[in-house]
Amino acid sequence: MSPHSHRFRTWSVVGCCLISGVLMASCSSGKDTAAPQQQAPANGKITLYYLQKQGDQQYFVEQAQGAQEKAKELGVELKVVNLGNDANKAISELDAAVAQGANGVAIVVPDQAIGPQVIDKAKSAGIPLIASDDVIKDGTGAKAPFVGFNGSQMGDSVGTEAGKLFKAAGWTAADTKIISAYKQDLSVCTDRVGAAKSAFAKAAGSDVQVIDVGTDNTPVDAQNRSGAVIGSNPGVKHWVVWGCNDENETGVVTALANSGVQASNIIGVGLGAYLDCKDWAAGKDTGNKSALYISGAEVGRSAIQVLVDKVKNGKELPAETIAKTTIVNKDNYKQAGVNCT
Repeated sequence: MSPHSHRFRTWSVVGCCLISGVLMASCSSGKDTAAPQQQAPANGKITLYYLQKQGDQQYFVEQAQGAQEKAKELGVELKVVNLGNDANKAISELDAAVAQGANGVAIVVPDQAIGPQVIDKAKSAGIPLIASDDVIKDGTGAKAPFVGFNGSQMGDSVGTEAGKLFKAAGWTAADTKIISAYKQDLSVCTDRVGAAKSAFAKAAGSDVQVIDVGTDNTPVDAQNRSGAVIGSNPGVKHWVVWGCNDENETGVVTALANSGVQASNIIGVGLGAYLDCKDWAAGKDTGNKSALYISGAEVGRSAIQVLVDKVKNGKELPAETIAKTTIVNKDNYKQAGVNCT
């Protein structure tokens, strides 16, 4: 064998090891060993991306803050991108993250339909990806690793709380109706409101009519779309309200108040608490009676932790990382840690 052949063979082996980005015993020994473990980038710098839908909503603002705090704590760089409600932007921003050398991505998709495309792009680029808040699936129906909340458990908590308040108020099904407002093509929303309906019936011991109102999950849309429902039900004395998030529930409660319904005749149970608490902080007599507190910051911190565990330590991404929730009201929201800004 010529020296040139030997040199070519040596650099081929070294090149393989460098391209793979892992440290392998076979590079020095020439023998097969255990499967390689993913390591941090060669320069030690880890850059992660958090691509968020509706990044200006309070929940997602807090999520970004929590993620940044955790990234700083762990010594990694984090770039947060607001996708709004634009699914096309989600794809282009993911492409940009890949091109800029992202080591890991957390994404809250504006539309779950892009799940297969998102997962395939990350997989092709060899970049760990987690779905934050909204579940996404690949073309075979397999879910991406998920960080967020259990939708059914959340809905169960909201419905149970609403049922207890309904029962305590002494209302009857004859003069009460429920408005359930949510984005109807989003699975996490249908999971939540479906569970709320079942839990309410069990806790209330009564079969109250539920009126579903389709929205884009914003307060303004929830307020506008529920107005027609309220106007077409003039004989209803009492209203119970829930939705996919605080935006929906507070939007409907505002519409009821604008229609002349007294706060004492409204039982609104939010999901988030970050909007409901504004009335509580102001000392207002409000139809927003309770809320399920969900911490966006906790989800953000958890997302960064599992990505760093994967990129830096080669730890497999958990199939699910579920954050905790708790019911709060005007009397205990501060102690629970609700950030009311």
